Amino acid sequence: MGTPQSTCGTFQKVGECLYRYSSNGVYYARIKCRGKEIRQSLRTTDAALAKRNLAILRNQQEQIDRSKGKLTLAELCETYRKTIQHQKPKTIERKTLILERLKNDWPTGPHVQVSKIKPSDVKLWLSRYPFGPVSRNLHLACIKEILQMAVDDSVMPASPAANIKAVKLERPIRKTPRFHEFKAILADIRAQKFNPDAAESADFVQFIGYAGLGQAETSALSWSDIDWQREQIVTFRHKTKSGFAIPLYPQLRPLLERRHAKRSPSDDRVFGTLNAKKAIAAACRRLGLPAYSHRSFRRMFITRAIERGVDVKVIAEWQGHKDGGKLILGTYSHVNPLHSQRMAKLMTMEEDSEGPKPGAS
Repeated sequence: MGTPQSTCGTFQKVGECLYRYSSNGVYYARIKCRGKEIRQSLRTTDAALAKRNLAILRNQQEQIDRSKGKLTLAELCETYRKTIQHQKPKTIERKTLILERLKNDWPTGPHVQVSKIKPSDVKLWLSRYPFGPVSRNLHLACIKEILQMAVDDSVMPASPAANIKAVKLERPIRKTPRFHEFKAILADIRAQKFNPDAAESADFVQFIGYAGLGQAETSALSWSDIDWQREQIVTFRHKTKSGFAIPLYPQLRPLLERRHAKRSPSDDRVFGTLNAKKAIAAACRRLGLPAYSHRSFRRMFITRAIERGVDVKVIAEWQGHKDGGKLILGTYSHVNPLHSQRMAKLMTMEEDSEGPKPGAS
């Protein structure tokens, strides 16, 4: 194998498959893998690091399946499309749109070989659309999944999208109702005499605000989930796919007892509605309040619990969280000073009421 030449400098062979460019000292690799010659910069002027990078390059190239070298982006997209059919309809719809954009708007065309895609191609494709940070991150996540399939199938050693970072999203300001606003909304919904679903919607909203559960958990609640003796409700967090239990709070029990007394023996569902979006929106509009939602009332429950001095770790358990309260502390930082001040007042000079006295045997 001869030594490559250059008009600006010369490549000097300094080891097996290792060359050094004379003008800037950068090391290059020149290797043969399964009959194919590969020349590539090792991106360093350090000899020891160049040898390590050469070994990594050899290992990567040996793992590549050369029979798949002509796989195109369009073919890879079609394979990916088949793998997502089990996902939720909205997810399939969104990813299908992204796949169409990949095939129609890829900078080097949809028939480019996957092994020849560069990080700059991914960035150019993303820059074609005037979308916001959320949509950009969704598109980036999708192309990362697609290219990772090629890596897993040994089409290429590494994904060209792996080091492209998602945009950091700003934390949204979510409005949370005060308890007197919540009670006003309930009263307004119940006052709609010409709406046959008013009482059902009001009970549904009341349960969310009093139990601190989400819309999905509330709509799926059955009477068999309520343990009257142990005073707890077993529920299932659909977002995290995990079950957990909450207490049968004193503020919640009268509502459930009233509904249980009026229930049909053949109906195991606690509520006959799946949501109360229209009722909430109409009540907020009539009362001149912000456009609150089901989630707003769950946030109200957590805020009230913090303000009343309930331990954050306990609140996290009530919400089915496994992080010991970290998420709540970060999300409800505006309420934490009140909780902190209340806890600080407990640190006085008074003697502890329990525990042995100093010197006691």
